[in-house]
Amino acid sequence: MPKLRLHLDADTSNRALYTALLERGHDVSRTPNAWMPPDASDEEQLIGATTHGRCIFTFNARDFIPLSRKHPQHGGVILATQKWPLSALIGALDRLLSETDADDWPGRLRWLKDWMKKEA
Repeated sequence: MPKLRLHLDADTSNRALYTALLERGHDVSRTPNAWMPPDASDEEQLIGATTHGRCIFTFNARDFIPLSRKHPQHGGVILATQKWPLSALIGALDRLLSETDADDWPGRLRWLKDWMKKEA
């Protein structure tokens, strides 16, 4: 099964998050990069991530929920609120990227809280 490849949109494109996920062995890209300009619209980011075989991670549920309906063949959308501490984001995204694969995501929209570490 192919590993999930992730794209951090402009809202989630935190260098520390990006670096932490790369250090854990995940295939991650971020806005901006060679194929995504810093001023790309949300729709351009979703289409670009899909074109490059990536699921997109965003805090922008208001725009990405309707965009995921407009472009139902997208590579997957992961949503979270902005209230997460960086360490929790890293942990949950690490779990998500380790526990799911690319075949699980096309056309799907999920909330990151599903991969939040459960307290014992």
